[in-house]
Amino acid sequence: MKINELRDGMKRISLQATVTEKSDPREVTSRFKDQTYKVATVTIADETGTIKLTLWNEQIDQVNVNNIVKIQNGYVTSFKGEIQLNVGKYGTLTVE
Repeated sequence: MKINELRDGMKRISLQATVTEKSDPREVTSRFKDQTYKVATVTIADETGTIKLTLWNEQIDQVNVNNIVKIQNGYVTSFKGEIQLNVGKYGTLTVE
């Protein structure tokens, strides 16, 4: 699948793209379990466009700018009016 085909609410997304930007990690606290997690956002690109990909905890250290990432079984959500790709607990993120 290509980035320009992604729409809010899509599931079971598989794609490969290059990391072009990476934000600094920030800490968020779960409102359910009162635990703290690290989260960062990377921008990934293919020949059709770009999208933000949310990374959690150990995923953050695995991914750097210019890496090629492969997402399998990801899903698309909308956050602050912008669609973004998520790996989720059932998806996989592979760095090539």
